[in-house]
Amino acid sequence: MPTPRIIIKDHTAEANLFARRSVIAMLVIVVMIAIVLTNLHYLQVTRFEDYQTRSNGNRIKVLPVAPNRGLIYDRNGILLAENLPVYSIEVIPEEISDLEETLTELQQLLSLDDDEIDEFNQALKRQRRFKPVTLRNRLTPEEVALFSAHQYQFPGVSVEARLARHYPFGETATHVLGYVAKINKSDLQKLAEAGQEANYAATYDIGKLGIEKYHEELLHGQVGYQEVEVNSRGRIIRTLDFEPPIPGKDLVLNIDINMQIQAQQAFAGERGSVVVIDPRDGGVLVLYSSPSYDPNLFVHGISSKEYNKLLASKDRPLINRATQGQYPPASTVKPLLALLGLEEKLVTVDTKIHDLGKYKLANVERIWRDHNKWGHGWVNVTKAIEVSCDTYFYDLAYRIGIDRISESMNEFGFGDYTGVDLHEEADGLMPSRGIVKAVFNRPWYIGDTINVGIGQSYWTATPIQLTQAITDLANKGRRFIPQIMRGEMQNNQLELEPLKERRPIQMKNEQNWDVVLDAMYGVVNRAGSGRAAFTNTNYTSAGKTGTAQLVAIAQDAKYDASKLSEENRDNAMYVGYAPYDKPQIVLTVVLENAGHGGAQAAPIARIMMDYYFKDQVFPEHKVIDSPPITASSNSTSKPITETD
Repeated sequence: MPTPRIIIKDHTAEANLFARRSVIAMLVIVVMIAIVLTNLHYLQVTRFEDYQTRSNGNRIKVLPVAPNRGLIYDRNGILLAENLPVYSIEVIPEEISDLEETLTELQQLLSLDDDEIDEFNQALKRQRRFKPVTLRNRLTPEEVALFSAHQYQFPGVSVEARLARHYPFGETATHVLGYVAKINKSDLQKLAEAGQEANYAATYDIGKLGIEKYHEELLHGQVGYQEVEVNSRGRIIRTLDFEPPIPGKDLVLNIDINMQIQAQQAFAGERGSVVVIDPRDGGVLVLYSSPSYDPNLFVHGISSKEYNKLLASKDRPLINRATQGQYPPASTVKPLLALLGLEEKLVTVDTKIHDLGKYKLANVERIWRDHNKWGHGWVNVTKAIEVSCDTYFYDLAYRIGIDRISESMNEFGFGDYTGVDLHEEADGLMPSRGIVKAVFNRPWYIGDTINVGIGQSYWTATPIQLTQAITDLANKGRRFIPQIMRGEMQNNQLELEPLKERRPIQMKNEQNWDVVLDAMYGVVNRAGSGRAAFTNTNYTSAGKTGTAQLVAIAQDAKYDASKLSEENRDNAMYVGYAPYDKPQIVLTVVLENAGHGGAQAAPIARIMMDYYFKDQVFPEHKVIDSPPITASSNSTSKPITETD
């Protein structure tokens, strides 16, 4: 048998190995404990404030509070724009697991139509998912009660109450006030560029047009904040702190809403506008455009169907005709051209021409006809304005020349913005050689100058431009910038806006003002085209009618409205002021495609003036006759040769 091997273990070596391993393990444990303690110290001590803030962020929320929008009143304290409580269904998409199913159930519960669902989906694309999106505005009390009974079935959906804009006079003052509507992506971008985005954190609406847009900064106010404690489900438990918002300013306008209503009733659905200005301070008393529309439709979100209907209307109700309508001024500018002729000493009060009903230049085939086929006989500057003699002003414009006409009419504001406090304003077109070349790429012809003499050719003006120009004339050169806003309320006191004046128009001979104004007096009080409309008034007024031709009529043809499409018929116009000696109001009436100014526009002007002066008493007035006109050596009756 083999001898067994005897193995002797070295217990000392094993003990040493175990000891080393134990030390290493202990060191690892110590290091781990040190790391844990260090991290614990970092979390509990070093980063204590940071993590406390994060913890409070889960428990405490800072919510923006929208300010109440400022109210708008007319000059007599009548409320034009107010804030009324409304209820809406708000949906927060992030808090809903199945949005499509939720919408289907809400549609059945509240009888939502497909258009409302489509509009919600469109709004959803423009909004962040954690922000509420409106599903239905203006809930009825019955709908609020119905949803409240089933609200537990719809997490992430709630009924919210807020103040919404309301315009009690509806379409009467739309083009003055404008409207507010929901803030969209474009609005947010503009607010961000202006550094105002934070101030609109809780705001639902913003001014889109009119005074609401122009004075948005005053009307909106300053956002407030409330610090609240919420539970794990986000429900508010209590309010910890509250910084109230600062409401927007209450504004008072120069507008007289009752006069505005008079204009609306007088138009009775006709297309056109009325502008009335107080020449003593430039205050805009009436700015009415017809047809109009109800601004309340836009406040709560107008449907695509309703908006497309407005867009497609041939009457273009969305256009503010008072400030954006551009019309040939026609004979309403003859007083201004007469003033220029007097100033340039091309005519005097004694200068006469013999009007046979037509005007012709030497060596030119074309004939320019007067509206009176047989002419007006011997005519001076006063009678030319009174009877609106076209022939006289053909000749006068020819002799003045387009360069001087354009320069002078620019002084009266034609071809430029009036500066009225609305963004929606056109500048019209005061033609000149350079402008016609630049815009129409054609040279200026002598015939264009002659047509300018009766406010035609390329000349276009807005009703507010015309009113401003006649205001400058009635004020004998003193010029105010038209102002819709009268002032803002401060501690229940009206703080008036400062008057805004332009550089006055100076005349070499101040008596020229009186000559022209007397002729406008004659239009209404002697043999002029406005006499019939202003018979038996308790006040004295002055004015000028105008009939703007929109399409060319053959030389030998007679104007016949029945043979023209409606949009090609003449515009009826009237400009005027009263009282004659100390003007309190200046107005312009424009009726589109309505015919003659004296027959259609002047009666509306009479309605407006009668209303304004109904409570005023004036001394009995005796008509001042103009002297008779006879031929004299100072007459200029022969044709003018073609030079310009």
